[in-house]
Amino acid sequence: MNEIPNLTYITKLSNGNKSFEKSLLNIIKKELPREVEAYQLHLHDGDFIKIAEDVHKINHKIKILGLEKGCKIAEKYRMGLSEKSLKLKTDFEGILTSMLLFIERV
Repeated sequence: MNEIPNLTYITKLSNGNKSFEKSLLNIIKKELPREVEAYQLHLHDGDFIKIAEDVHKINHKIKILGLEKGCKIAEKYRMGLSEKSLKLKTDFEGILTSMLLFIERV
């Protein structure tokens, strides 16, 4: 994956309201690590229904952080999980890593 998380969507959504941007980023910084942790726990447990739910929740943040291709990968991964397929696991987890690194820096 060669997409890089960015603030473009947040900036557009905020219409220049810096307070809103900061608030939204703080929510992401708080929630994303928890959601990734839940995803990893459910993955370890092999609970494909819960994994798919986690991917769905995280996909909203993928979109907010401007990863259009990442959204498509997450959705395909989620759909594959319904068939107990982990085919896109590595790609999805690469997206998670880039997002976690990004939110540490902003």
